[in-house]
Amino acid sequence: LRVIGSRYSPDTFRVRDFLAKNRVLFTWTDVETDPNVDLLLKGFGVSEADTPVVACSSMLLLRNPSNRELADRIGIRRPVEQTLYDLIVVGAGPAGLAAAVYGASEGLRTLVLDSTAPGGQAGSSMRIENYLGFPTGITGSELADRAILQANKFGARLSVSTPVSSLMFDKTYPVLRLDGDETVTTKCLLIATGVEYRRLNAERCEQFEGRGVYYAATHNEVQICKGAQVVLVGGGNSAGQAAVFLSQHASHVLLVIRGDDLYKHMSSYLAKRIEQTPNIELLRNSTVQRMNGDGHLNSIEIVNSKTGEKRTVETPAVFSFIGAVPRTDWLPQEIERDGKGFIRTGPSLAQSPHWTGKRQPFLLETSRAGVFAAGDVRSDSVKRVASAVGEGAMAIQFVHEYLKEM
Repeated sequence: LRVIGSRYSPDTFRVRDFLAKNRVLFTWTDVETDPNVDLLLKGFGVSEADTPVVACSSMLLLRNPSNRELADRIGIRRPVEQTLYDLIVVGAGPAGLAAAVYGASEGLRTLVLDSTAPGGQAGSSMRIENYLGFPTGITGSELADRAILQANKFGARLSVSTPVSSLMFDKTYPVLRLDGDETVTTKCLLIATGVEYRRLNAERCEQFEGRGVYYAATHNEVQICKGAQVVLVGGGNSAGQAAVFLSQHASHVLLVIRGDDLYKHMSSYLAKRIEQTPNIELLRNSTVQRMNGDGHLNSIEIVNSKTGEKRTVETPAVFSFIGAVPRTDWLPQEIERDGKGFIRTGPSLAQSPHWTGKRQPFLLETSRAGVFAAGDVRSDSVKRVASAVGEGAMAIQFVHEYLKEM
């Protein structure tokens, strides 16, 4: 499989990112740097204007395919069987995969749906060092791969590049509408869609997404900025793990945090490692104010909130690991959320106008009986991989309790 496209093209980045997250091996030819790219394009009968192109074989050439088309054409998307499932899990991050393993192993007909790829946000982490049982650490993708093997072993079905567009309720069961107006019905639903990082509040940020602004730090992004000075924004564990990883490939890493205490939101071991890494520079009390470039990012402006001092930094890449926006915009009003959009769960929802059960909601149950939430998407959850795995496993006990009532 070969991808041909520019490092400065958001669609080229999207295609490469999708393939990498789905563990599809491919070769990338960068039209900006490869001296033989004109001959290569001519051989495929396309021009640079057609890129990104994906050459699957001499007979199959895809021009700027959508993720769905790409998944269908290379055979990684499994069709959704039209049957009544015991449990559908939306989201294949740590919480969703844990639920799939425990649900399927206990005999539940289980389907897992994910809009992009298994692993979730944690799947992009290049080193998780405080997860129980892995003293030397484990990558997020390897952890996800092992969970997928377990889930498949027990009979769970996984369908990637299958976005869920809406949730409805018939008289008895939750009904999910999928991309393309297909529907699927389940007795129980677990929402484990996780969160995504918030866009930087910097001038021209949106303009450079996929061409200098990134929301993960993996080998995919490193190919674009290897040996350069890069900027990373964020003070949590994900930001810390990314900074350590990038320091192994970039000449210099500027870590920008809004506050003055690196230890406030980051695990101690990680903060200490950052302080001990010579090519990581910490900028406290700072924010990115503006991004500059012509077609792609080449510099940013950073301001110190305490002194007002401004600094211009030349860089081809900014990595954003700030905030957490829950992926809940597809849910109906019946599923109550807090002021930030995270899903509310637990006994306090017994007073909700949407709750119709004769008992109090279970700990991970939403305002609609039989619909559960786990992991980062849940209000007041602990935003850690181990916590998400625990909640995903715990949810299965509540699923069994609910099914007994039916």
